[in-house]
Amino acid sequence: MFPGGTGDIGLGQDGRIRHADNFVVRTREAWNRHGYAVLIPDTVGHRNLRGQRSSAYYAHLVEDIIVFVHWQDSGPVFLLGTSQGAIAAVNGAVHAAPGDIAGVVLTESVSVMGSSGETVFSAHPEKVQPPVLVVANRDDRCNVAPSQDAKRIGSAMTGSHEVTVLMVAGGKTRSGKNCGSLTPHGYFGIEAEVITRIITWLDATIRTSTLR
Repeated sequence: MFPGGTGDIGLGQDGRIRHADNFVVRTREAWNRHGYAVLIPDTVGHRNLRGQRSSAYYAHLVEDIIVFVHWQDSGPVFLLGTSQGAIAAVNGAVHAAPGDIAGVVLTESVSVMGSSGETVFSAHPEKVQPPVLVVANRDDRCNVAPSQDAKRIGSAMTGSHEVTVLMVAGGKTRSGKNCGSLTPHGYFGIEAEVITRIITWLDATIRTSTLR
């Protein structure tokens, strides 16, 4: 799972996380309760990943992460990215070896060019081949992740045989900015619903792949 913002979650050697508000970070235990193991990469030396997630260099890092996960478990691997992290998920999916990942989940994807200088379209979504789920909140007010772009993102995934667009609504606002984690952009207040609906898609994708 790839968090948004700078990508720095502040993981300490004692296992504590200083920046835990991001959607994928604060909900990690909820995914565990549904039977899914979660790996969330931190940055090295608090590096700012803005503008780097669509690069070849970062794609190689994601490849290493996928290899590491396969060493830990023989089950299917999905890439899930939220906000700026959706760029990382697309880039990783494009460069993953055939069969290495079972699917891609993009939530509140950055689709409008902003200060980071990259969007999900910078990562060549047309080259993604595994199944894709695009999730967007109608009440998201983040200016670089408009919910109406969800269908455009899905339509750009021309290399995938299965693309699903899931629209949700609701959420509360505690962050001071519309793109903050504790807003509808981060599914604050509707986490359980969003996770359940994503899990439904993950489970169905796994079942379908085993029947092929």
